[in-house]
Amino acid sequence: MPTVLIVDDEPSIRRSIRNVLEDDLIFEDLTLAVEEAVDGEEALEKIKTGAFDLVLLDIKMPKLDGMEVLQGLHELESTTPVVMISGHGTIETAMEARSLGAIDFLEKPFELNRLIVTVRNALDRGQLVVENKRIKQVIADADAAELTPIVGESPAIGRIKATLERVAPTEARVLITGEAGTGKELVARWVHHLSARKEGPIVEVNCAAIPSELIESELFGHEKGSFTGATKQRIGKFEQADGGTLFLDEIGDMSLDAQAKVLRALQENRITRVGGDRSISVDVRVIAATNKDLISQIDANRFREDLYHRLSVILIHVPPLRERRGDIPAIAEYILAQVSRRNGMEPKGFTEDALEKMKHLDWRGNVRELRNVAERLLILSEGDTITGEDVYRYVRPGGAGADPIAALMDQHDQFSDFRDAAEKVFIERKLEEFGWNVSKTAEAIGIQRSHLYNKLSKYGIEREEEA
Repeated sequence: MPTVLIVDDEPSIRRSIRNVLEDDLIFEDLTLAVEEAVDGEEALEKIKTGAFDLVLLDIKMPKLDGMEVLQGLHELESTTPVVMISGHGTIETAMEARSLGAIDFLEKPFELNRLIVTVRNALDRGQLVVENKRIKQVIADADAAELTPIVGESPAIGRIKATLERVAPTEARVLITGEAGTGKELVARWVHHLSARKEGPIVEVNCAAIPSELIESELFGHEKGSFTGATKQRIGKFEQADGGTLFLDEIGDMSLDAQAKVLRALQENRITRVGGDRSISVDVRVIAATNKDLISQIDANRFREDLYHRLSVILIHVPPLRERRGDIPAIAEYILAQVSRRNGMEPKGFTEDALEKMKHLDWRGNVRELRNVAERLLILSEGDTITGEDVYRYVRPGGAGADPIAALMDQHDQFSDFRDAAEKVFIERKLEEFGWNVSKTAEAIGIQRSHLYNKLSKYGIEREEEA
């Protein structure tokens, strides 16, 4: 049950807020416990000794005022969300409160709907902060575990991290989807690392890299003499992963015959080696990944629907870089430090201009391509830092920076589709150039502001939210 602390020296204010928070009709899906403090000193002591999910903190109070309490919480590195309340707030006070960690500001007298929405949002945000802090603490030991951290603070990556924390400790099977190079294998490794099976093995099988006639032997093993070339007994991946995790990468490329045998193994938790007659019990958690649309594969009779439902208890989608461009600088800098160590080279950094240029590239190969580009820039750039000119010189001629017009021509057969796509790219680039100031952008490109707003609506152009 979430607990809210109301801090105000006026009893009538505390009582009115309590009545709202405890009204079952208003918070019908959420039962709140409410505590009170009459001044800042009492509030600070209660917060230090108690676990609160939200603090509603008045600014003007005796002993310690709200700003002093907020400063104390800031020094304690408290993660408890705080909403400031005041009858005479100013912009300067609100800005100072936010700089100290307050997440919102309410003015007296309260509007009922505003109070309700603020409390709900603050409780939701507080839960996310707690979850993110826990997952960051776990991920902080990545180096010791020889596991690459999941880098990025975009909303999409935040959701993946939160999902990992909730799902990994269970035995639920996980299906990871996403384009090639987005980091599906890394997500699978984190599922294993955060699970109770972390001391056991994680065994990986790239289903696309194994010929269909050998996949059954690879997964289930074979007995000596079971087929031509089987000169000795072989233990398959299911047995190798016993007590741990089996990661089936590119599951969408597995043959239908192999799919049927995998389905049976998942149903029975038992396998039989090729050429054998003995059923072997296996204790394996299966994680699968694919860059294919398995629903379309099912419709085309290329993937078994019953296997899909067995594998997709939990679905995790890893978005491409172009959908989380705000993560590119952090990922690029992390990769650059990695490849510097691996190549025994002096570390370099990116200039802001270089990072901005990299954020606007296409990244069809996603993080895998970004890793290659970072290594290329490290080796070929001549200065102590990698500049925007380096990016233009060494990246644009290649895949990520290929001619955008040619790329659009490859994607669209109809002139009208090509024209719209080109116009969308042009507007997005100009908005980025002018800091997403619509008025300045409209003036620069020679159209009316209302016309530009119509274009934004037509093409669904929105500024990407960055964490």
